[in-house]
Amino acid sequence: MRLLIASLILTLTAGLAHAADPTCEAKALDKNGKALAGAAKNSFMKKCEKSSAGNACAAKALDKNGKALAGAAKNSFMKKCEAEAK
Repeated sequence: MRLLIASLILTLTAGLAHAADPTCEAKALDKNGKALAGAAKNSFMKKCEKSSAGNACAAKALDKNGKALAGAAKNSFMKKCEAEAK
């Protein structure tokens, strides 16, 4: 019973995440061009959304003078930005 409830919650949550990024949804294809389904799609969507959030955060990782952040400052900024993107 617990497994069934957990599966339902995961499915509903994953469904909401799929609607969040249409570009990831469009890219969710297998090698033959067919749409992914089930666990494969969920895994792909998580990775895709995380990388798209990371790319957006990397573009914002600038200091007050417009120079790219580096080291601990960049790591801290990226961690905070990606957490907010979720």
